[in-house]
Amino acid sequence: MNDFWIILIGVLVACSCSLVGCFLVLRKMSMIGDAISHSVLPGIVIAFLVSGSRDSLFMMMGAGILGLVTVLLIQLFHQSGVQSDAAIGVVFTALFAVGVVLVSLFARQVDLDLDCVLYGEIAYAPWNTLTIAGIDLGPKAVWGVGFIFLLSLVLISLFYKQFKICSFDPAMAAAVGIPVLLFHYLLMGLVSLTTVASFESVGAILVVGMLIVPAATAYLLTEKLSWMIGISMIIGIMSSILGYYMAYLYDASIAGCMISVAGVLFLLALLFSPTHGVVVKKWRRRGMVMRG
Repeated sequence: MNDFWIILIGVLVACSCSLVGCFLVLRKMSMIGDAISHSVLPGIVIAFLVSGSRDSLFMMMGAGILGLVTVLLIQLFHQSGVQSDAAIGVVFTALFAVGVVLVSLFARQVDLDLDCVLYGEIAYAPWNTLTIAGIDLGPKAVWGVGFIFLLSLVLISLFYKQFKICSFDPAMAAAVGIPVLLFHYLLMGLVSLTTVASFESVGAILVVGMLIVPAATAYLLTEKLSWMIGISMIIGIMSSILGYYMAYLYDASIAGCMISVAGVLFLLALLFSPTHGVVVKKWRRRGMVMRG
């Protein structure tokens, strides 16, 4: 049964990350998930200092708040003239450093289990279950990530046109009366929630990988956004299933194997994509030379 839960959690994380990851790839903000996963450390420490508890709920609330603060700061710096990638780098390194200082000052003698909170292992996720009135409802990760995925799916479905125009042409979106900044913050909020809800259970490596690799692979395979989202989800699902069985076969890291499979699929798309494939382009050039 644990095998089923691990694969299901991996699939839910893949779908959640792929859904928002496509918009991040289009906006050239792919590494914001990595920024959020590191910059939430001060929130975790502050949540412990305020609550006096190491309960994961309080820590995740603190992480969620700092995730949103990270997004706001990145946007603020970007609007002030700092390039997007530089803003991401400055904010996440600064906040992560603040978190390290807080740990050394106030929580040095306390085991906050930061490795678990920041770099959780998906193999242990099925054991952390949700129990209500004595009834075991399954792993908390399934409910948490599943809820965020449903929320993202509903919001992006309702405002798909606005998200699409804002991603491709923000100037045009503003010209036709779409509140570009509002939809930017809404998307970044979904990214923050997706990242924070996922990384406690499955680890930062899997979350960041699933935000970027399936979406980047789908970008090479299609020119249509709706198809890109669908293909990225399929790639994420394939990576989760094949990666799990690869990890089982070789007794290796599950998250590592999932992202490794996603990386192989990206490489195949890079080589053989009908429009962007390196090998396909060479075949076409060779054919043109032979005809000429």
